[in-house]
Amino acid sequence: MSIGQIIFILVIVVAFSIAIRNFSKIRRNILLGKDEEISGNEGKRWKNVLLIAFGQKKMIKRWIPAVLHLSIYVAFLFTQIELIEIMIDGFFGVHRFFAPYLGGLYTLIISSIEILSFAALVATFIFLARRNLLKIPRFIMPEMGGWPKLDGNLILLGEIALVTGIFMMNGADVVLQKMDPQHYPATGFLPISSVLGPMLFDGLDINIVKAIERIGWWLHLIVVLGFLNYLPISKHLHIFLAFPNVWYSKLTSRGEIENMPEIMNEVKSMMGLIPEQEVDMEAELPEFGAKDIFDLSWKNIMDAYSCTECGRCSAVCPANLTGKKLSPRKILMDIRDRATEVGRNLDTGGLKFVSEEGRAKNEQLTAKNYDDGKNLFDYITREELHACTTCNACVEACPVTINPLEPILKMRRYEVLTESAGPSDWLPMFTSIENSGSVWQVPEDRDKWAKDLLEENQ
Repeated sequence: MSIGQIIFILVIVVAFSIAIRNFSKIRRNILLGKDEEISGNEGKRWKNVLLIAFGQKKMIKRWIPAVLHLSIYVAFLFTQIELIEIMIDGFFGVHRFFAPYLGGLYTLIISSIEILSFAALVATFIFLARRNLLKIPRFIMPEMGGWPKLDGNLILLGEIALVTGIFMMNGADVVLQKMDPQHYPATGFLPISSVLGPMLFDGLDINIVKAIERIGWWLHLIVVLGFLNYLPISKHLHIFLAFPNVWYSKLTSRGEIENMPEIMNEVKSMMGLIPEQEVDMEAELPEFGAKDIFDLSWKNIMDAYSCTECGRCSAVCPANLTGKKLSPRKILMDIRDRATEVGRNLDTGGLKFVSEEGRAKNEQLTAKNYDDGKNLFDYITREELHACTTCNACVEACPVTINPLEPILKMRRYEVLTESAGPSDWLPMFTSIENSGSVWQVPEDRDKWAKDLLEENQ
C-alpha cells in the first residue's frame, strides 16, 4: 500500500467519523422535542418527496432563482458519480478506474459533469452578486446579518473551489493522456477540459502537470469532505433534511389547526356535553402550548433545521410586508439556535444546567432535567408572535414544506392559556367569546337567531 493510499484512507476515516458524530448531535437535538405520530397515505408522501424535495416543484414559482438553483443542484448530483470514482481510485491506488471499462459512456458522463459544473459555476457567481451586490430585500433582513450572510457566501465560495478542482484535475489529465498514455487512460474529448487543459498546461514539465492533476484531485475530495462536515452548522443541512421533512409534512388542509383535547373537554363540560361524573374537577390542568423546544414536537424542530433561509416565507408574510417585526424565517432560525444551544449545553454535562429538583435528587444532566433559566421567549419576542395573522402564506411559500405557523401558535397558546397573558387589545375578544360565544361584544347570545327561527317554525 502506497503512502498516498494510507493518507487517503486516514483522511476519509477522520472526515466521516467527525461527520457521523456531528450528524448524530443534530438528530439528538431534533428528538429533544415531544413525540408526534406522523403516518398514513404513503403514496401521497412519496409523491411529495419526488415532486417537491427531489423535483423542486415549489421553486419554479420564481423561475430565475429556480433555474440557477437547479443548475447547482443537478451538478451536485452528477458530480457524485465522479466522486465514486475518486473514492475507488484513492482506496485501491488506481487512476480513472471506470475509463477503460465504460469507453464512450465514460466520456458522456464526464462531459455531462463538466457542462453541468460550468453552468453551476455561472449560477454561483450570479448568486454571489444577488446576495452581495443586488441587495435582494429578503437577503438583507435583520436576521440575515453576521453568520447567516457569511454562511451563504462560504458555501458559494466552496462551490467555486469544487468546480476549480474538477477542471484542474480533468484539464491536467487530458494533457497527461498525451504525455504518458500508459498510466493515464483516454477519456475521449471533454467539452471544457480538452480545450482548457492544453491551453493552460501544454509545454509544462510532466511532473508539474502531474502535480496540478493531483492538486485538483485532492481539492475536489477535500471540498466534498469539508462540505460534509460543514453541513451540521449550516443552513445547507436542508440538502439532507429536505427529503424526510417533506415526507413527514402535514397532508391535511392548511387551515386545520391542531386540536387541544384538554381545552375541548373543558368546553364540553361547560356546555354540558360531558356527564358531570366523567369530569375530574380536581385534575391539574397541564401547561398549554410551548415555552421551550421541549414543548414543541420533533417535527417542529426538524422544520427549523431544514430551513434553507431563502426568505420566501418572510417575503410573502403580510405582517412583515406592513413593517411589523414578524419574520417567519427568523422564528425558525431562533428555534434552531435554541435547540443547538441546548444540545451544546447537554454535551458539557455541566451540573449548572440541572434543574433545582434534579440537583436535589443528585441527578446527572439529561434532557428531562435540563434548565438553564432560558426559553424560546428569550429568542422570540411576544411582539413577533402577536403580529402573525395565521394566514398560512409562509407555509404555502416554503419550498420544502416547512410550517412556521405551528410553533407561533404553540407559543401564543402558552402565553394566553398558561400565563394568562397577551396583548390588552385581545382581552375584550376573549371576554366576549367566554360570555356570548362571539368575538364581537353583542348584547345577545350568538345563537339567538337560531333559537328564534326554531320558535317560529314550531
